[in-house]
Amino acid sequence: MPADLIHLVRHGEVHNPDRILYGRLPGYHLSELGHRMADLAAASLADRPLTALYASPLQRAQESAQPWVDRYKLPITTEDRLVEPYNWFEGGRFQFPQVLRNPRAWPQLINPLKPSWGEAYVSVEARMLAAVDAAWSAAEGGEVVMVSHQMPIVMVARSVKKMRLAHDPRNRRCTLSSITTLAREGDRFVEVDYQEPAGELLAASIDLGAV
Repeated sequence: MPADLIHLVRHGEVHNPDRILYGRLPGYHLSELGHRMADLAAASLADRPLTALYASPLQRAQESAQPWVDRYKLPITTEDRLVEPYNWFEGGRFQFPQVLRNPRAWPQLINPLKPSWGEAYVSVEARMLAAVDAAWSAAEGGEVVMVSHQMPIVMVARSVKKMRLAHDPRNRRCTLSSITTLAREGDRFVEVDYQEPAGELLAASIDLGAV
């Protein structure tokens, strides 16, 4: 019996005082605030029939999945297809338009519709939908949680809505520890819910200058 719902969960805030574009770099873990965000996300689905838990292999996603383990006694299945896309600018600070002063960066910025600086949107879409479909098929009913990252989740949300994949990253609807919920209709997935369990905590942190 396949899953009833798939919940795509973004990880919580990362400890990154130097504001580095960390991408797939190792060693980036959740901040204290990030752990609280992840716990709020897990608490928001209390009393739901959760049957499986998947997470990206990156540390911040694994740590964000831990509250689901603690609350619902679900083991984490590490799913490589949920990982953050690679990015040419990893390890540095990406600031626009300042980045244009670096001639080495120009070839990476030539095509924002692909995008030319990292994994193509169509590639992220394909692997994410494949992971979602596999988790849906493997489930023994109930609902599935999949902890991933902002851009991969946005690719799924835009895909199921038949929206153009290319977009302005500044306008992504996928805040920290948000939950994008999918259901299956016929041979395709549709979005049925979006919530921000850590929204008030995130807003308060921004007001205090913590984020």
